[in-house]
Amino acid sequence: MEIWQAIVLGLTQGLTEFLPVSSSGHLLFLQRVLGVNLGDAEMFFNIILHVGTLVAVCFVFRRDIIDLFKKPFKTLLYLVLATIPAGIAGLLLDDYIEENVNGSRYVGILLAVFFTITAVLLFVTEIYAKRRKRTYPLSLRTTLPMGFAQVVALLPGISRSGSTICVGTFMGGTAEDTSKFSFLMSIPVILGSFAVSLVKGAADGSLSASFTAAGSQIGWCIALGFIVSALSGLFAIKVMLGVIKKANYKWFSLYLILLAITCIVLYCCNLF
Repeated sequence: MEIWQAIVLGLTQGLTEFLPVSSSGHLLFLQRVLGVNLGDAEMFFNIILHVGTLVAVCFVFRRDIIDLFKKPFKTLLYLVLATIPAGIAGLLLDDYIEENVNGSRYVGILLAVFFTITAVLLFVTEIYAKRRKRTYPLSLRTTLPMGFAQVVALLPGISRSGSTICVGTFMGGTAEDTSKFSFLMSIPVILGSFAVSLVKGAADGSLSASFTAAGSQIGWCIALGFIVSALSGLFAIKVMLGVIKKANYKWFSLYLILLAITCIVLYCCNLF
């Protein structure tokens, strides 16, 4: 990996983690297009980029995070319960997805399908959000379905923020509640993924071996990717909060459809 590639990937992760376009799908797309191959270090590098966006969300929502630990702890309880489905699914399915989706020879087609699903979901949600007449305060009614939506978002191309916000909207959540809760949901998921990756890599020796194989620049690549991801993540959160208030998702839908078409073209030309 070259340093410029790490910067591009960090920028991509920061912008797409909180915009409803799937950061994992974009990282996979760019890594294939740019020819980035880190071997076993790839998953760890991607998680480090996610940790960069974790810093961004913790900074923006620092007061909300502090409030989680104040009585009556309702939001904290909702967050824990909503995280359980994704936590279990991640432990059971991460390796399977990595091998059979990310590593599939048909990954270009799969990404096109998943990007299209996200695009349709966003478009339908915009129509619904502008026509609905009633909303509900944050409760299990809205947060548990958001937790299960996060499970589906393990697939690259299915946006985590997009799917959780859309499902929360369909379940009657307000724009402010669903957006804040969606961003807060990213914290335990990213921390859990980082911890599991670190422990597994250290236990079987694959982490140190992959870093040795990746070359001397990998340390700089990780550091720069992390910094750029955090800074661009701050920008993306501000943008997304404005978008959610207006429920204006159609441009993201159009972008994802164009990206899906690009995936298919590149695949058909044997460039993916």
